[in-house]
Amino acid sequence: MTKKKSISASKASLVLFLCQMISALDVPLDSKLLEELSQPPTITQQSPKDYIVDPRENIVIQCEAKGKPPPSFSWTRNGTHFDIDKDAQVTMKPNSGTLVINIMNGGKAEAYEGVYQCTARNERGAAISNNIVIRPSRSPLWTKEKLEPNQVREGDSLVLHCRPPVGLPPPIIFWMDNAFQRLPQSERVSQGLNGDLYFSNVQPEDTREDYICYARFNHTQTIQQKQPISVKVFSMDSLNDTIAANLSDTDVYGARPVTERQPVLLTPTGSTSTKVELRGNVLLLECIAAGLPTPVIRWIKEGGELPANRTFFENFKKTLKIIDVSEADSGNYKCIARNILGSAHHVISVTVKAAPYWITAPRNLVLSPGEDGTLICRANGNPKPSISWLANGVPIAIAPEDPSRKVDGDTIIFSHVQERSSAVYQCNASNEYGYLLANAFVNVLAEPPRILTPANKLYQVIADSPALLDCAYFGSPKPEIEWFKGVKGSILHGSEYIFHDNGTLEIPVAQKDSTGAYTCVARNKLGKIQNEVQLEIKDPTVIIKQPEYKVIQRYGQVSFECIIKHDSTLLPTVIWLKDNDELPDDERFLVGKDNLTIMNVTDKDDGTYTCIVNTTLDSVSASAVLTVVAAPPTPAIIYARPNPPFDLELTGQLERSVELSWIPGDENNSPITNFVIEYEDGLHEPGLWHYQTEVPGTQTTVQLKLSPYVNYSFRVIAVNEIGRSQPSEPSEQYLTKSANPDENPSNVQGIGSEPDNLVITWESLKGFQSNGPGLQYKVSWRQKDVDDEWTSVIVANVSKYIVSGTPTFVPYEIKVQALNDLGYAPEPSEVIGHSGEDLPMVAPGNVQVHVINSTLAKVHWDPVPLKTVRGHLQGYKVYYWKVQSLSRRSRRHVEKKILTFKGNKTFGMLPGLEPYSTYKLNVRVANGKGEGPASPDKVFRTPEGVPSSPSFLKITNPTLDSLTLEWGSPTHPNGVLTSYILKFQPINNTHELGPLVEIRIPANESSLILKNLNYSTRYKFYFNAQTSVGSGNQITEEAVTIMDEVQPLYPRIRNVTTAAAETYANISWEYEGPDHANFYVEYGVAGSKEDWKKEIVNGSRSFFVLKGLTPGTAYKVRVGAEGLSGFRSSEDVFETGPAMASRQVDIATQGWFIGLMCAVALLILILLIVCFIRRNKGGKYPVKEKEDAHADPEIQPMKEDDGTFGEYRSLESDAEDHKPLKKGSRTPSDRTVKKEDSDDSLVDYGEGVNGQFNEDGSFIGQYSGKKEKEPAEGNESSEAPSPVNAMNSFV
Repeated sequence: MTKKKSISASKASLVLFLCQMISALDVPLDSKLLEELSQPPTITQQSPKDYIVDPRENIVIQCEAKGKPPPSFSWTRNGTHFDIDKDAQVTMKPNSGTLVINIMNGGKAEAYEGVYQCTARNERGAAISNNIVIRPSRSPLWTKEKLEPNQVREGDSLVLHCRPPVGLPPPIIFWMDNAFQRLPQSERVSQGLNGDLYFSNVQPEDTREDYICYARFNHTQTIQQKQPISVKVFSMDSLNDTIAANLSDTDVYGARPVTERQPVLLTPTGSTSTKVELRGNVLLLECIAAGLPTPVIRWIKEGGELPANRTFFENFKKTLKIIDVSEADSGNYKCIARNILGSAHHVISVTVKAAPYWITAPRNLVLSPGEDGTLICRANGNPKPSISWLANGVPIAIAPEDPSRKVDGDTIIFSHVQERSSAVYQCNASNEYGYLLANAFVNVLAEPPRILTPANKLYQVIADSPALLDCAYFGSPKPEIEWFKGVKGSILHGSEYIFHDNGTLEIPVAQKDSTGAYTCVARNKLGKIQNEVQLEIKDPTVIIKQPEYKVIQRYGQVSFECIIKHDSTLLPTVIWLKDNDELPDDERFLVGKDNLTIMNVTDKDDGTYTCIVNTTLDSVSASAVLTVVAAPPTPAIIYARPNPPFDLELTGQLERSVELSWIPGDENNSPITNFVIEYEDGLHEPGLWHYQTEVPGTQTTVQLKLSPYVNYSFRVIAVNEIGRSQPSEPSEQYLTKSANPDENPSNVQGIGSEPDNLVITWESLKGFQSNGPGLQYKVSWRQKDVDDEWTSVIVANVSKYIVSGTPTFVPYEIKVQALNDLGYAPEPSEVIGHSGEDLPMVAPGNVQVHVINSTLAKVHWDPVPLKTVRGHLQGYKVYYWKVQSLSRRSRRHVEKKILTFKGNKTFGMLPGLEPYSTYKLNVRVANGKGEGPASPDKVFRTPEGVPSSPSFLKITNPTLDSLTLEWGSPTHPNGVLTSYILKFQPINNTHELGPLVEIRIPANESSLILKNLNYSTRYKFYFNAQTSVGSGNQITEEAVTIMDEVQPLYPRIRNVTTAAAETYANISWEYEGPDHANFYVEYGVAGSKEDWKKEIVNGSRSFFVLKGLTPGTAYKVRVGAEGLSGFRSSEDVFETGPAMASRQVDIATQGWFIGLMCAVALLILILLIVCFIRRNKGGKYPVKEKEDAHADPEIQPMKEDDGTFGEYRSLESDAEDHKPLKKGSRTPSDRTVKKEDSDDSLVDYGEGVNGQFNEDGSFIGQYSGKKEKEPAEGNESSEAPSPVNAMNSFV
């Protein structure tokens, strides 16, 4: 019987079971089984050894443990018992040892400083925690000092001292100015590790009075500021002028010019210094030099090289940083400062000491009565740590005696243990730099065998594949496992079976006669138990009629066959692919039961067609190529695929190579371009042909590289422009010798599928890569950074192994090595994997919202502790939604928006908010498993903003001296309207503007009669709305008062409206004037200086469709009439829709609406013709202006967003709108302007051309869009963005 074992032990009696082990640190057993077994306490969670707490918040000292029965908890403080019942401020959480000290209700953190230790105890023993030192954080104020101004000569060096107050933990130092802007640093000016600001040489631009040192205490979230330091740099020119003014011409004077100086080290001082650092920490060495020109720093290690991949240079190479230092990093490090005048150097002697670290930490022992075992505790450090043992928290020297226990230095030896020997042992390894404490229990159990695999479990396997039958078991002592076939069969043994350590029976090549019942028997001295499982062997699925290569003429019909044979109990499904993708969605492709037919073949149908057959147990496929050719002319030369090569011959057979030669077949009027050589492995994959290589069409021999343990056959395929020939007849077979595997599996990964497992996967070697019989894999793993031994298991030719019972999300080192009957492959490389993730445990806290302006807010939150993320931190997600608009007082459907901030961000920007609205938000942390709980909802409001333009402005009822103005309120008031502002001015015949008049109108008005105007005068009006924040965008219009006598009807085009879609726009207008006018439409990109594009309108229609427009682009448009002295309408601006599916239906693109508008336009045209005829017959009639109809808001194109971030566009027309209309346009245009709602778009905000996000989520960019010029006397109003506090951006 062959037994595969990858973990050897010195004493087989210490192993209770193979794959499952009762241990809090290893694989957990079945949950029902665990409920029945006693187990000593195990500490599962505790606070850090050095625990700095916030003195303003409650102190939580964690201590969690598990055991059976559940343990009780007690605490010591400063070495003595801590009676929590006598302190009203201290409570212990239920079913836990965690202490909560109430500071927020009267307690003082300073009163609870000290060293705390937790003990968890049950009837099986006692486990203890580390010594937890509790210290409240401190952020003292800066000591007051009188700072004298620094007066320094240009080119000299300077050091500005920070000297921050001593805090706990130490503060973070940074230098800023009065405007909270970080002071720029460079090779010349930089901050040292001690916080001082160093100038290698000063320049005149260094003169300023606000050098301010800040100290940030992260624990208490406070920032202390030093008094500003003044620096004045005297340049040589100013100094010379000063001296010259005080000396006579005969005096010798003149300050020396700026003198270049060789480097001098400012820090460290002297030529040598020393530095001690602990193993595993980050080593920081610093050299800052003065000199002119500014010196350049270089670092070397005397007698060695700087460690690769762990060395970094910071602060313009003034700081040498080596991470994860070890004893090998000890030595002399030299920094060299150099400029063109010379150099200076300093040698730092570095000594690396080490706090204790584990070599072998003690592991839990589970023994049966009478067995032996050992606990080993080995640690290293510098200096060498001392080892001491405790039993149930008591030094072992004074603990109750146990005759089965013997202490030998770092080892405890147990002999003939009994149930009373169960206890928890503590190993303490300590030196002057720290200590390690580990709990390991000895649990003595006597349990009869149990089988955990369900009874009568059914296994189904395809013939000639491996079969794995499980028999998970438990018992103490370790049961012996035997397998039988059938109820009365004999015990299984022999090379045709593999017996795994976890009880699994493997049949490497299952045959039909392997079908039946298999019985697993587990026995130890306390009893015996058996379990039966069933094995069924299924016939493999085979494609007995494969699709064949086809050449078809265009517009013909072709069919591929795929006839299969399968096990009658399995249900197959057949899928057809074209070029490894789904078939085109085309009714020409007809999929039958066992064929694929293509009707009316086109050139696009050329390609490879694959038939895939799937069952629940296996999958097979076959492919064929379709070549589409043109119909040959008549008469024509027949071009065809070449005939197959023949007479294949193998010569020069070697272990790893062979020479193949052949004779080409007829090329059929198309030269052979290349030959494709394929091979068949008759040993591993008979019947399957694989690509080997290809050679030019002029070559008929090739030297082929071979792999060991492959029974090769070769065939050759000829290729010309028409296609591929049929394969040649196979060559003779050639079997190569076996050898060790040359390579290991690729793509090794370790990714947990559950919180308590590690799934190790790899890409198995192909059959010919095995190089010999008996291909298996040695899978090894160990927890990273724990100094564990490798755990290994040898598995059959599979591609996955699951390690159960792992801690949640910890790194593992993994390697997979191939082996066969002749030996192992080369040593594999290690990869890093992680055990399974779990959902984050806690929600971000301290969520704060800072409203920056009416459309932008900044949200802050405290990051969750990384240990509570329990997975790869993906980032934080902010959910926010609008609750209510304060201006409309109406609620709408809540649409939550989500912004994801990748990484460990603690703030982000919320763009695209609506002004004057109420919002809610919450924050969640996300990992690869999903999202954690949400923080409590935070409510905030956005302030008022400037309103949008009035929805329309209409001027009617012109008289000799008055005009009537009507308007609509803004679509988006964005606050409480305070008033409307009307400005107007006359326009004379030379197109010059007259004086500007301004009128303020109450917000509740919607019309105004403007009196005392000049008769027969054209006026231009500017109209906008106001809130308390400021004025919104204005709209303009022109109108003319009438004369005291009837005037002839001048032609005019008015009410130009647009209805835009993605790539086209419907333009319509109203025309008054002579009949038979020929219209044209001019358009162009808004804001562009390019010439107008012109489209002629057929007939006298009053509508036109502009096609071929660019989605998401603003256009300007105007309508003109030929032969009317260049008369045209005023400009209109519209914007095409974005290139994406809209959530709203644009009725301007609906057929019924276009038809309706055509009918209305035709009716208006008929009425105009009738009026014109009546006027010609009846002489002069009074001219009555028609009142413009209020434009339907549904057909207005979207011209401006609703005030949020995204794509910003001004509704105002171009500067040309401010000019008077040309002669011949005497009547007002009556054009109404209306803005439509537009949804906020985070895509527009983040990726639009006018704005983008910084890496910190802040918005950079400006409002863009065309703004109409105000008249000379007018005032411009705009809203400036609020400044963002710069301090948090730098800290």
